[in-house]
Amino acid sequence: MNKTYPDWPQRIRICEVGLRDGLQNEKRLFSVEEKLRLLNALVASGIKVIEIGAFVHPKAVPAMAETDQLCRQMRKLSGVEYRALVANLKGVERAHQADITKVKLTVSASEAHCRSNLNKTPTEIMEGFTNCVEYAGQNNMTVSGAISTAFGCPFEGRVKVEQVEKIVHNFLQLGITELSLSDTTGMANPKQAYELGSHMINNFPSVRWVMHFHNTRGMALANIVAGIQAGITTFDGAFAGLGGCPFAPGASGNVATEDVIHMLHEMGIATGIDLAAAMSTARMAQEMVGHQTESFVLKAGRCEDLVKYNDK
Repeated sequence: MNKTYPDWPQRIRICEVGLRDGLQNEKRLFSVEEKLRLLNALVASGIKVIEIGAFVHPKAVPAMAETDQLCRQMRKLSGVEYRALVANLKGVERAHQADITKVKLTVSASEAHCRSNLNKTPTEIMEGFTNCVEYAGQNNMTVSGAISTAFGCPFEGRVKVEQVEKIVHNFLQLGITELSLSDTTGMANPKQAYELGSHMINNFPSVRWVMHFHNTRGMALANIVAGIQAGITTFDGAFAGLGGCPFAPGASGNVATEDVIHMLHEMGIATGIDLAAAMSTARMAQEMVGHQTESFVLKAGRCEDLVKYNDK
């Protein structure tokens, strides 16, 4: 029997979320100078999309308290997209004042997760986004969206596709057409990633889809491959595999950016990112947090390093 194989894309776009999602779960707070070192290293490695932080209440996420100061001190490079997470109109206003031109609004597909996080339903949260989008439009800012717990919720279990679709429709009504399907709790599996990705691409072809996976249960790389097979070409990652959601029990560990790059390059898929430089950034982050992280290539090295070693 003849088997058919997927047509792999020539290039995958990676967004680095380590400065936001990676650092927000660390016990130690990072200085602006440390964040600047990481940011400059990310840019130097060739990463073109970077989530630099979040404009949220400092009591809710203390690690993001100095995002305004980071924005004032950072040097923007042409061709690099710098974006920030916001939760409400105040966050969008702060982003505008800090000269950030792209913001991301996020809402959970799970009502239980929404209530645990913000004490509101998904519908109530979406209603609050209207003034955010209006303000952004008036100030030449771009808005993207993220649907957290798109694959599973620690309180509700498996999240129904209909719940995710409802949020997509709400975002589209606001004119937001770049959306992330986020595995906030690390509960996704490859079959689910493929099926949800395929379903969303087929039913919402006008949307630019992104996938965001946590490696909590070791399935993130497999989920990314499944997402690629579904037709997704943009994925989030965090240097050294840092991060997690403070509002989702056990949701530690984004997929390591350097692991994603290594896998894609081994598959012959370009990213435009220097893997060795990305690994150096991850090592820097590891030294800053002061503990081991879940990055496979930092532990084992690249496949090409093993080949070079055996050739000696």
